[in-house]
Amino acid sequence: MTRAATPRRRSLHPVAWWLWAAGLAICAMRTNNPFLLALIGVVACVVVSARRSSAPWSRSITFFLRVGLIVIAIRIVIEILFGQRGVPGHVLFTLPQVPMPSWAVAVSIGGPVTLESILNAFVLGLQLAVILLCFGAANSLASPYRLLRSLPAVLYETGVAVTVALSFTPELVQSIGIVRQARRQRGIPTKGLRSMRGVAVPVLESALDRSLQLATSMDARGYGRRISVGKTSRRLASGATVGGLLLVAVGVYGVIDGGSLLGLGLPVLAVAAVLCGVGLALGGRRTARSRYRPDPWRQPEWVVAGSGLAALVTTTVAGALDVPGLTISFSPLAFPSIPLLPVVGILIALAPAVVAPNPIASSTTQASGGAETREPRPRTASRRDPVQPDLSGVST
Repeated sequence: MTRAATPRRRSLHPVAWWLWAAGLAICAMRTNNPFLLALIGVVACVVVSARRSSAPWSRSITFFLRVGLIVIAIRIVIEILFGQRGVPGHVLFTLPQVPMPSWAVAVSIGGPVTLESILNAFVLGLQLAVILLCFGAANSLASPYRLLRSLPAVLYETGVAVTVALSFTPELVQSIGIVRQARRQRGIPTKGLRSMRGVAVPVLESALDRSLQLATSMDARGYGRRISVGKTSRRLASGATVGGLLLVAVGVYGVIDGGSLLGLGLPVLAVAAVLCGVGLALGGRRTARSRYRPDPWRQPEWVVAGSGLAALVTTTVAGALDVPGLTISFSPLAFPSIPLLPVVGILIALAPAVVAPNPIASSTTQASGGAETREPRPRTASRRDPVQPDLSGVST
């Protein structure tokens, strides 16, 4: 009797998720319309809820959401206490004002607080919170270990540092959840300031254990070895990479800044991409790396990355055409208009919720590095089985 072949499942390429999230984040940088910012945040949350896996890092989106709410609250409090005074508007309440010396006349503490200043502070905080939420969505959807494997050879060492930094938040959330669950099972309180002292020490201990495991795995796999190349190749690689990165900074500023010309940022970014490609190709000859089951780049990856690019292009075009509603002002106070073109582009970014393949289980992802695999067979645990650290993020 022949069993029916089950369809294979795979995880999307991590670079596609980061390109999609970067497009939404740049859209949030180019507008201060609260409705557009809220729409970007909703799109990011919907895609994460539809396409996140059961991996530990997939739960980090809630952490970024809470951080965003804290950022908004802190921004409003700062505006109430130290905001700019003398701006006409609807006064909500007046705080006791502290007289300042002549050399600090520009600083104000207390005084009348207007509705316009509160709304402006809320929008600025919301903008930063949405940007954090976009990168939190990428952190929840893409495996940081698979992202490290996708980097070029010349950026591998830098990618290790960035990957460790990116994986800090999801691993911290996982460690806190494990410790709190263990304390809850023992009948120990898990809420309040007193419980934080009992949680901090186990979390710090687990972080030190992970750092030792990472150092051991890197040493065992020959991390840092080099291949001798000529001086001319090294100089060309360094010059092309540095020049490309400088042009990337100029091009990104031209794209993000709403007051710059539309034709300034995109051509500069194209030249920067060529220089960076040449620098990466020449610099990669010094590092010998092997990839086991590299992640494929197929049609879903193009659609996901293109949806984020579509949101960015529509927002950039709307800013170049001075579409009303993209950038608003609260003085005088009025209901902001909603521009149609950016709304359509942001809604296109919902495509990954339908187009992206269903992610595989976290155990399968860690075992195969995200490649197409079948479901693993269950195996009975034994006391003699040693505990193996996760070495999927370090390759040679």
